[in-house]
Amino acid sequence: MKKEVSQLLDKHQELTHSEDMHVESHVQREKGEWYVNTLMLKGYSVPFKYLRQKKYKNLAGSKVNLTYYPETETIAGMSIETMKVVRLKRS
Repeated sequence: MKKEVSQLLDKHQELTHSEDMHVESHVQREKGEWYVNTLMLKGYSVPFKYLRQKKYKNLAGSKVNLTYYPETETIAGMSIETMKVVRLKRS
């Protein structure tokens, strides 16, 4: 498992990997054929987002390992920083 993460981090310099992050809230909303999942993590004021084709169990209160990179999203003319999740595993 760690080998896979190391390979991703070596290949893509902008990626960040964090382990044992506490999920405070998890929201899923439908967008076309996909579900947009938004996580808020303890100690962070930035949303972590990822897409899934099926609804996923609620992760609120659990610990996760995340691989992500920063992204800027424009909503109503305002630029908002988000984190795009590339890999998520429950710890």
